[in-house]
Amino acid sequence: MNWDRIQGNWKQATGKAKEQWGKLTDDDLDVIAGRRDQLAGKIQERYGVAKDEAEKQLAAWERKATDAWFSDKP
Repeated sequence: MNWDRIQGNWKQATGKAKEQWGKLTDDDLDVIAGRRDQLAGKIQERYGVAKDEAEKQLAAWERKATDAWFSDKP
């Protein structure tokens, strides 16, 4: 999935982000506002991982993104 699509639909994607990274707070996600670099930084901060590990997790999460994430239908 294109990151621009995730960023443009950030409110819908935040639920999936919280499923993946439960230590991220609603405030964190509000500050991140769909910016990939900000999300990577918060993953590093909250989980104590190196930048390359945060990027690896983020890339895997991004690959899992589907249109269903942004659909109003269950």
